[in-house]
Amino acid sequence: METTILWADDEIELLKPHILLLEEKGYKVEGVNSGADAIEKCQEKKYDVIFLDENMPGISGLDALPIIKDHDPIVPVVMITKSEEEYIMEEAIGNKIADYLIKPVNTNQIILCLKKILDQSKLVSQKINSNYQQEFRQIGMQLSANMDFDEWKELYAKLVFWDIELESIEDGGMREILEMQKKEANQLFSRYIEKNYLNWLNGVDESPQLLHTLLKNKIIPSTESKKAVVIVIDNLRYDQWKQIEPLFLESFTKEKEDIVFSILPTATQYARNSFFSGLLPSEMAKKFPTLWKNEEDEGGKNMHEKDFLEANLKRLGKNIKWSYNKITNLEAGKKLNNQFNTIKDNDLNFIVYNFVDMLSHARTEMEMIRELASDEAAYRSITLSWFKHSPLSDIVKKVADNNMKLIITTDHGTIRVKNPIKVIGSKSTNSNLRYKVGRGLSYNEKEVFVVNSPQDAFLPQTKLSSEYLFAGSEDFFVYPNNYSHYVNYFTNTFQHGGISLEEMLIPYVELNPKVK
Repeated sequence: METTILWADDEIELLKPHILLLEEKGYKVEGVNSGADAIEKCQEKKYDVIFLDENMPGISGLDALPIIKDHDPIVPVVMITKSEEEYIMEEAIGNKIADYLIKPVNTNQIILCLKKILDQSKLVSQKINSNYQQEFRQIGMQLSANMDFDEWKELYAKLVFWDIELESIEDGGMREILEMQKKEANQLFSRYIEKNYLNWLNGVDESPQLLHTLLKNKIIPSTESKKAVVIVIDNLRYDQWKQIEPLFLESFTKEKEDIVFSILPTATQYARNSFFSGLLPSEMAKKFPTLWKNEEDEGGKNMHEKDFLEANLKRLGKNIKWSYNKITNLEAGKKLNNQFNTIKDNDLNFIVYNFVDMLSHARTEMEMIRELASDEAAYRSITLSWFKHSPLSDIVKKVADNNMKLIITTDHGTIRVKNPIKVIGSKSTNSNLRYKVGRGLSYNEKEVFVVNSPQDAFLPQTKLSSEYLFAGSEDFFVYPNNYSHYVNYFTNTFQHGGISLEEMLIPYVELNPKVK
């Protein structure tokens, strides 16, 4: 397809030799001699590249640039100028030019500029494709090996890296291959957890860093010598963290990044309470019978995180000044941002931010959100847009301004479910699509991870013979009655509570403010 170029210069006739050479190389060039004509042409048709002379009589190139960009924000514009004055370049770059050339220009410069603009996407795609093809074989070999938990963390970080890299290329085939590799990885990871999880909890085998000891093992030791803020972004996947990470690195340097393991069920009621209490669910139920809420109990299941945290800090012997804040809506976020001075002198501050969790639930329930977050890439994009414009972004900047350490983590992630599996239970069985707890459950043992004795998994057993079922990989539980309706409704929604890389392997990041 022929590349069309609009060239605006008040001395366009003097540029005829350049234009003829470009046309010999297959480019179609239209010339105009004013900014006004350039604007009019752009409104009549679409161009692949626009060359704008900065200093034309009447409407200059600098004046025409924002008008052209307002009409077609993505068209690449090359500014051509006689002057190298800084303010001109700043104004042009501020209006998002693709490149600039200094007069007098020669044809080789112009062709090189065009190649860079027009072929960059293609060249980047080819390079990414080539690199992933090499990595694909290595990942395949890793999947066929008997990996330990550190190797699983490393593998998942690779898969997330390539998921984000391949998002930007035009070749959908590579993305499909990666999806197949992620699916295989999740199936193997589910088996790995089934084999090892109970041994970790019961001290039979060496365990990875689990969520319930994260405060004791990592957060408290790392904040001994510096005031700190710990932000727990509920439901934050590792890939979502990697998407928003550059915004944090504008104000912070990364001291440490790790992937830690959440607990089962990967649901807020269990995971986040365990994070704050330093205890596993059955230990909480026993130690705090008036605070812990079981599945069948009425009322919110995360109403006592502050109480759990307070008891945990006392148990750890931490006589410090601390705060706990839970943000569940925009107004609460704005209020904390406005009142940041009330917490900045504390030794340790915990902020629970619920946006990502609300997004995953809204995506299930609202058609518009389903369309906006249609896949993982879109889900990451919405998370990035939210963070940019949220009070949390302002809070993070204030943490840096006050020379405080920042820790980012979460309680669990979420996975897009695709494969329904049938389960039958009584009316008292919980409604979560990724785990079930109850008695008399009917299911295919080959399709689920079953914990027949809840005490082995440190889970509360409220009734005799109750058991826990966990869905793995991309599976989700559906009751046989009205089966087709619920399959259609929940397929491709983001859920949590079960076993997958996305739910269980969660980010833990320590950041220090940049020295000013």
